[in-house]
Amino acid sequence: MIRIILLSAFLMTSGTVLGQNLKKVSYQDGSQKLNGLVTANAGKKLPGVLILPAWKGIDDEAKTAAADLEKQGYIAFIADIYGEGNVPTDNASAAKSSGYYKKNFNDYQKRIALALEQLKKNGAAAEKIAVIGYCFGGTGALESARGQLPVAGVVSIHGSIGKDPSRENRKILTKVLVENPAEDQSVSKEDYDNLVKEMKDGKADWQIITYADSKHTFTDPKSPDYNPVMAKRAWNHTLLFLKEILK
Repeated sequence: MIRIILLSAFLMTSGTVLGQNLKKVSYQDGSQKLNGLVTANAGKKLPGVLILPAWKGIDDEAKTAAADLEKQGYIAFIADIYGEGNVPTDNASAAKSSGYYKKNFNDYQKRIALALEQLKKNGAAAEKIAVIGYCFGGTGALESARGQLPVAGVVSIHGSIGKDPSRENRKILTKVLVENPAEDQSVSKEDYDNLVKEMKDGKADWQIITYADSKHTFTDPKSPDYNPVMAKRAWNHTLLFLKEILK
């Protein structure tokens, strides 16, 4: 009962009159149509945050984050990574689609870069843009840093943090925050250690925060992994980071 009440309160207070204040923005990657969402304050000259959604595409958690970020004075744009007609319908198709972009990271970085251009076209100040991502999107946030995309900072929220060991560690030009659940079985000690080495090799401004008693999708109210206390802390850490680098 307490869990249900907490979930209801979260949905009521965090802007989840879902999508009501978000505007559809269509753009292209070659012949592939992409459909992102932008907050109602588009067109104003404000700092911007690109949101990379989890493995099933644009979802309620991404929309809630966008609404909350608008309240904080940011233009938020939710990227469409898969494209029209390619939205996964179940875990198997989501694993296949996200797996493709994790393996073909240049394609992932390109889709992120296209979304960043849309964020700027919708008013975000080019020098004041950050990327945040959930799960598969958290991987994308790290790919934004690895690809040296022109952003002030990235936040990976329970993202897959590993990368192919054949890829060399490059200089990291942006600030990096990784929000890592302590009980995430998809993140191995080797992945964790390699990420630390990657950040050090890249001479990055980086930080990893680990959240106790938290499994993989601990920030998602619809997930059985949801940990409301740690989810709130993680969001506050995200807002603190964004305030530092964008305002």
